[in-house]
Amino acid sequence: MQPYELTLAAAADAILTRRLSPVELTESVLDRVAQVEPELQAFVTVTAERARRAARDAERDIAAGRHRGPLHGIPMGLKDLIDVAGTATTASSRVRADHRARADSTVTARLAAAGALLVGKTHTHEFAYGLTTPQTSNAWDTGRVAGGSSGGSAVAVAAGAATFALGTDTGGSIRVPAALNGVVGLKPTYGLVPRHGVTSLSWSLDHVGPITRTVEDAGLVLTALTGHDPRDPASLATPPADYRPRASTDLKGIRVGVPRTYYFDHVDPEVEAAVRHAVDRLRSLGARPVEVDIPMTRYVQAIHWGLMVPEATAYHESTLRTVPELYQDDVRLLLEAGELMPAGDYVRAQRARTRMRQEWAHMMREVDLIAAPAVPATAVETGRTTLTWADSTVESVSDAYVRLSSPANITGAPSLSVPVGHDSAGLPIGMQLIGRPLGEHTLLRVGHAYEQSRPARRLARAA
Repeated sequence: MQPYELTLAAAADAILTRRLSPVELTESVLDRVAQVEPELQAFVTVTAERARRAARDAERDIAAGRHRGPLHGIPMGLKDLIDVAGTATTASSRVRADHRARADSTVTARLAAAGALLVGKTHTHEFAYGLTTPQTSNAWDTGRVAGGSSGGSAVAVAAGAATFALGTDTGGSIRVPAALNGVVGLKPTYGLVPRHGVTSLSWSLDHVGPITRTVEDAGLVLTALTGHDPRDPASLATPPADYRPRASTDLKGIRVGVPRTYYFDHVDPEVEAAVRHAVDRLRSLGARPVEVDIPMTRYVQAIHWGLMVPEATAYHESTLRTVPELYQDDVRLLLEAGELMPAGDYVRAQRARTRMRQEWAHMMREVDLIAAPAVPATAVETGRTTLTWADSTVESVSDAYVRLSSPANITGAPSLSVPVGHDSAGLPIGMQLIGRPLGEHTLLRVGHAYEQSRPARRLARAA
């Protein structure tokens, strides 16, 4: 096994026990970037020399007994919405061609303090306003979409071009590409991870979280990210915590909600079969499946779009009027549509969101978490715009990919996407675990238990 293939936890252990140096790991990852980047296009920019300098510094510090923890000397990617001082935050858009960040975002500063080192900034769907990340190819099949909007981060991790990465999630933008590329994606509770220094799509729906190869790795990264930051008005005053899940497959006493409604409607049969098989696996580990009805399903899309569209348009108001030609057509049309949306619709969406949160809280009294598909279908072919279901219903690809993930953004609940197999074409399938607010420990415990009960996963085959 090459160093770039190691999980974060395995690489951290090897560095701590002096079986691997940060320099060796970083060079291996950079070699991997050079190998796969021409096909995959996961990165906006690769910061190779910066990474090498940081790796040498980490090696010296660790040798001198100044080990900072499991992220020290670990190469990472950051979605290019996340500010790094002196580096462009392009948001994969021509609108930001001349931008340079003046200071680190909160999450960048926290990862740097933990000793992680930056390999590069990863591609996003322009300003995170889409679900495909068209610049980037899927790590398992380069003729298929990467998923979005954190497609570059998911592909980099899946291909071994970063040991972990950060993404952002407004309606599924961490979990969708994680599911489509066979890696783990965690959208934390709203406000748990500060967003200061992160370009916004929709302030009331945006989250920042890790994309990793394992659930254990997600817990390690989350531990470094949390903690109150007064510069983010939504930041929760939660004390620091250790989110690394314990090594146990005993799930006795855990109640797993299995939706009777919504989450298995208009879902590919292979996706449904894989997720239900994974729920059976959780049952074999001691969990108790409980059927639940998802509340207010008919309003999900209207609430999500009713919140996101006007908030995104408000953020882009100035540049939309001065340089509209610099936006890609799909994003510009969405932003212009937001200008036509009455204020009353936004207020009604906020009121409906409050009601939906109440109804979800009532439902979650009966279970500890929900298990459902992360996306209704695996990665579609590049350029494909619609999916046709068995009842002849036609749905846009973006609507299909966001449909199952957006409820967790509306309610602010934490959600974890875990790989649970592949379809007949060899494409990854993801299961979504949705918890109670601040229920990350339970999600990570269950996801890690499932993961330990399965054979170790390999890197993406297209890479």
